[in-house]
This record gives sequence, C-alpha cells and structure tokens, in this order.
Amino acid sequence: MDEFELIQRFFVRPDEAASVITGIGDDGAVLRPPPGKDIVTVVDTLVEGVHFPHDINAADLGYRAVAVNLSDIAAMGGCPRWMTLALTITESNESWLSLFASGLHDAAAEHGVVLVGGDTTHGDITVVSVQITGDVGAGSALLRSGATAGETIYVSGTVGDAAAGLELMSAGTPNEYLSARFLRPTARVALGQSLVGRVNAAIDVSDSLYADLGKLLLASSVGAILDLERLPVSTALKACFDEQQQRRFALSGGDDYELCFTSSQDLPAEVGGVAVMAIGTVTDGDELVCRDHSGIVNYQDSGYLHFQ
Repeated sequence: MDEFELIQRFFVRPDEAASVITGIGDDGAVLRPPPGKDIVTVVDTLVEGVHFPHDINAADLGYRAVAVNLSDIAAMGGCPRWMTLALTITESNESWLSLFASGLHDAAAEHGVVLVGGDTTHGDITVVSVQITGDVGAGSALLRSGATAGETIYVSGTVGDAAAGLELMSAGTPNEYLSARFLRPTARVALGQSLVGRVNAAIDVSDSLYADLGKLLLASSVGAILDLERLPVSTALKACFDEQQQRRFALSGGDDYELCFTSSQDLPAEVGGVAVMAIGTVTDGDELVCRDHSGIVNYQDSGYLHFQ
C-alpha cells in the first residue's frame, strides 16, 4: 500500500456530521462550528519509547492517542467535534494498521468525534500526533488561571493508577485494572462540561497530580495546601502497593487524565456521573504545601520534563 491507499482503507469513514463541509481528501478540512461558540483546539504527540512501550497493542495505542486529547478538551469544559491525525510508522503493516485504526475510531466514536484529515509518513519509530478541535459556550471555557484563595481543590476519580499499571507491565506482572487505566484512559468529557459555571480553574492530570496542580496554581498566582490523606486511591492500587508507594503514585504518577479543579462551591461527591474528592485549599501564598496527620510533608516533583 502507498500512503493514499493506506488512508483510504483504514481511516476514511463516512462524514455524518453536518458540521463537516469537506473532510479527508482535500488540501484541508472545511468545518462549520455552531453559532455562539468559542473554538477550543488541542494537540498531543505520542512517541514510541517515550510515551508508550514499543510492544503496546496497536488498538490500545490508537485509543490512547485520541483519549489524551479528549482529556484536554474536557479540562476546558468543551465538546470535542473533529480531529486530525499525523502518523509516522516504520512499515505499512496491514494487521497493525487495522488494529490501530479500530482503537482510534472507537475512542472518537464515544464522543462523536470525526476524523477530518491528517498525514501519514514513513520513519524510524512510531509517532502519533492527534489534534482535536471542539467548542465551548462563548466566554465560558475553563482555564488554569481562575483559582482564588479560599477555594476548595478537587480531583476526579482516582489518581496513581496509570503509572502503577505501567510499572507493573514493565516488570512483567500486569494488573488488569491498572493496565487498562494506562492503556485506555477515560477522558472526563461529560464531567468537564458539567463543571462549566461551577468551577473557576481546571487542568487535566497528565504529568502528575502534584506537577499539574502546581501549573494551575502558577497560572492563577496562588498557592495551596494539599491534604495527602484525602487523595483518592483505587482498591486495585491499594492491593498491589504499600501506603508509601500508593502516595508516590498518587502524587507523582502521570497519565491518569483525571481532572483537577477549584471551586468556591461545596460540590457533591459525584458530578457528571464521576466521583470527585476535595483534596485541599487554595491559599494566598505561592507555594504548594503538602500535609498529613503528622504535619507538613516535604515534597517536590516537577513531573515529566522533556529534554531533562
């Protein structure tokens, strides 16, 4: 197969969305956003050996490539609509491509996202870049920069699962639940939309809870107190690791794609069908302070940084 046969066979789907005027097959896509909406666009690149192991199942890779972008849209309270794909592969393996495309389209179909274009190239390793564009009510996008002192900090779901799952897979002792949390993360799109008008700042947990909360605080020019004993940890994580390791994964493990946000409201224990937990308080300072029953806990973690 050449590049164009590959695209036609594995990635072209009938464009059923009325918002797609022209999709795959032209120099660019022509799209029609709903009236009264702001456009939100995000992009993430996954590189073999950096963001995923070389032996990952192709369907899981396709799913994951979409899900991590959906999570960014979710963190801004948006509705995902269209995506483009830039795919670099070492060979045009039909079996691999079929699996990859199935995972990609499965993740997109869960949220009505349409693939409208992209590019496919040959390279030395597999690199997947997905861009998703969506919309949000005019002036209502959730940003990192809106947190103020006195607000409560919340996080959705459970944290630490994906990093724990990857560690166990790498060790040859995978746990089904924790592995799935890494391979097929759940993008909290419905939750993000439910938070619009109820929270003042939000971010998705991709690098780590500690590092990503720190980014939110920096953007908002505030500090926080984080209550470590309130971090939500899954039953599976507790079963596989001791308390010290659980805390390490919950604070510094990446790839959970949960949402962390601040609000002046007392939110219920479940929002948009997802459990949320109050884990701290925004302060006037400029530091992120961790504490537990013994007092202040010295902790530093920058999260994953490229080029370092």
